[in-house]
Amino acid sequence: MVSPKNTGTLVAPEGAKHARILGVGGYRPERVVTNEEVCEFIDSSDQWIRERSGIITRRIANEQETVTFMAEAAARNAIENSGIELAQIDALLVATVTHPFQTPAAAPLIATNLGLNGIPAFDISAACAGYCYGISLANDMVRSGSARNVLVVGVEKLSDFTDKYDRGTAFIFADGAGAAVVGPSDTPGIGPTMWGSDGEHWTTIQQRRSWLEVRSDWAEQPEDERTWPSIGMAGQSVFRWAVWGMAPVAQKALEAAGITADDLDAFIPHQANMRIIDAMIKQLKLPADIPVARDIAEQGNTSAASIPLATERMLREGEAPHGGLALQIGFGAGLAYAAQVVVLP
Repeated sequence: MVSPKNTGTLVAPEGAKHARILGVGGYRPERVVTNEEVCEFIDSSDQWIRERSGIITRRIANEQETVTFMAEAAARNAIENSGIELAQIDALLVATVTHPFQTPAAAPLIATNLGLNGIPAFDISAACAGYCYGISLANDMVRSGSARNVLVVGVEKLSDFTDKYDRGTAFIFADGAGAAVVGPSDTPGIGPTMWGSDGEHWTTIQQRRSWLEVRSDWAEQPEDERTWPSIGMAGQSVFRWAVWGMAPVAQKALEAAGITADDLDAFIPHQANMRIIDAMIKQLKLPADIPVARDIAEQGNTSAASIPLATERMLREGEAPHGGLALQIGFGAGLAYAAQVVVLP
């Protein structure tokens, strides 16, 4: 029998008692695309799109507005609004499913572009739930002592993965980036996260072809006919899952935080569809005076970026109060979901 060389006790890191969001920021591409422009490629109408999704316009990035470019811009905005210095950021989490490289991750490059080369930086692939996943991880990192100030970015360039001829998805997806700085707090600022996934419905929202299939197809296609694999979605299945499955998750997040819907100062759900948002409001029995994020109308569905973008706008425009309580919930491909109550910065 082999005995251990050392029977001493390891030194454990000391973290903060609590964590909170110190500041948020956002970046929206300059180009605004109307429903009429989308309908040039699909058999639809402005009225149909508005009735089905609530979308009127969406933001689409140009070639220079890459995932890393948008993420960096949103990150700098969030750090500026957080009240801390750039050099005080010691970890970076990037939620995205549209970074065009399978590897390496976007996060190390973004960290370097920000002047933070050397800090731990990695990507989170949880689609529309990615930002809420990131907030939960950042909260745990700050409280465990593995980091003091964590930068969380949700960024997507979904236009690169959208089939403009697909009537079911062409009008939904958009581009943008949102970010938050999570740091230590004397009082609770991030409630328990209710999260999970449903792999049995993995194909409900997915990239239509794997990269192996794409490589095989490209070998037989002329270069000017090669296209990126687009994202497909079983719309009705996703709608039913979001409407009936996500309100109970949001309710559990409220209960875990020790509050009720009446205590909320804002409801910030993932901006997937206006009808889904309205249905969740009814199921949660939210009071009529609680501000609800409806950025889907002008921003479109930006997946991991939608919640931080909506949060930044609501605070900047005075729609939600600084220091108020907000319920946020993300849900999408995977099928992954996460919800938590946060104190707004």
